[in-house]
Amino acid sequence: MPTSEASDRVQLVFSLFDADGNGYLEPADFELMGERVVAAVPAATDAAKNGFLGALRRYGDTLATELDADRDGRISPGEFTAVTLDPQRIVAVVDEFAESLAALGDPDGDGFVTRADFLALMAAIGFGPSGTEALFDAFGPVDGDRVPVSTWAGGIRG
Repeated sequence: MPTSEASDRVQLVFSLFDADGNGYLEPADFELMGERVVAAVPAATDAAKNGFLGALRRYGDTLATELDADRDGRISPGEFTAVTLDPQRIVAVVDEFAESLAALGDPDGDGFVTRADFLALMAAIGFGPSGTEALFDAFGPVDGDRVPVSTWAGGIRG
């Protein structure tokens, strides 16, 4: 049985992916989130934007395949909670999502994500500014107030 902390995290992640706020995860949520996120870093390359959008679609498709127990075309909070019991079911798409999101935050391709790009992307996903600032700081910014793409991707994976 998941801990209260794990349940809270699952609820938070669910609410972030529920981009239209209707209480279910549906393909349109992943499209809406994708549009918001790629718009947050206009300087990102088309390849990075398309890579992220593709990864997000595959993430949504995998969730639907693995978690939509009643096959109604949408994932309820209860169905989504099943991922905490067996996270291996989605590890490959989480990896792809993590890599593509972190790469999107590196529009100049130098291997680093600036604080501004990180904050813009996190806000587009739905995170508030105070927790996001603290998260960026926890990644140990280096010269120029940047974090390595690999550090952020690793943080997304958990």
